[in-house]
Amino acid sequence: MADLLTSHHLYPPFNDAVETAPLVSISLAKLEGGDVEESKAFFQAAKDLGFFYLDLQDSALGRHLIRDAEALLKVEQEFFSLPSEEKDRFAREKLDPFFGYRVFNEQPAADGGLQRDENYNLRKDDLVGNCTPLPCPDVIKENWKLLEDFTRRNRAAIDLMIAHLERNLHLPVGTLANLHRIGERSGDHVRFNKKFPDTYSEEGAKKGEHTDFGTLTILFNWLGGLQIRLPDTAKWVFVKPVPGSAVVNLGDALVKFTAGLLRSNIHRVVTPRPPQDGVNRYSLVFFSRPEDSVILRRLMGGLIDAQPKAEADGGEMTSEEWILRRSLGDLKGVYTYKNGLELRV
Repeated sequence: MADLLTSHHLYPPFNDAVETAPLVSISLAKLEGGDVEESKAFFQAAKDLGFFYLDLQDSALGRHLIRDAEALLKVEQEFFSLPSEEKDRFAREKLDPFFGYRVFNEQPAADGGLQRDENYNLRKDDLVGNCTPLPCPDVIKENWKLLEDFTRRNRAAIDLMIAHLERNLHLPVGTLANLHRIGERSGDHVRFNKKFPDTYSEEGAKKGEHTDFGTLTILFNWLGGLQIRLPDTAKWVFVKPVPGSAVVNLGDALVKFTAGLLRSNIHRVVTPRPPQDGVNRYSLVFFSRPEDSVILRRLMGGLIDAQPKAEADGGEMTSEEWILRRSLGDLKGVYTYKNGLELRV
């Protein structure tokens, strides 16, 4: 079924000789149906690795998300093919500290032009009508309804996962959900990513190591390149794209809310291994984050109360402050490494 819905088969195959991450697959349809064992498996994945595949194929919501992602892949390819001068009109520094267009790396191309690693962040609040939208290119305006649908469907999947987290954490209904209301301002956003073919560099790879800032991230990708660091060995391993499934990971906010019970795992994006290293790598991401006014601190109740009390970590701040400081490189993630061991900070 996945081959009928996705375009993975149009790209060079993933190199199966590389070591891959041991991600479990969680069925969205089973979560929607309230399957107890699937809910437990989801919660275990959230504690153990903080990354898992979300199988979308047997769910109406999931199939809509697959189709949306395939349509938006074409939109982002059209966006990134715009002249640099046009994209630069919507650069972050001209619009907003976080939202808009950004260039990470720029190098001469073989044809005499320039090639760029670049992304474009579109905030959820623009797409669902919570605020006056930021200026954007015509290709975004022309696909506004598609982007809004994609946003609302991702949020539906995220709200479902949040409900299962509440249940497994033995928290009252709404404890987490009421910190993530779609009608309130937050850092939720859609991201277009493009990485041009380049030679692998460990120095460059290290610069991209990070944990996600927020709550849950849903990734749609067609090529390899995503790596996660295994918490028990500190080894970097690849995440293989699976047609019909998204890759989901937890962010720092859930670690803070649960006093470290859940995991926000370090990851990075590198040049894919051959034969996928010779083409542009596109990916599509939806990031969910707590509402801007939410204080990032330990919640009370359920399994969280049994967690050890942590030392002071530099004070509490709102989600909005946390996201801005993380995006500016002013704060590290909630995990770091020292002498090969993973430590909380």
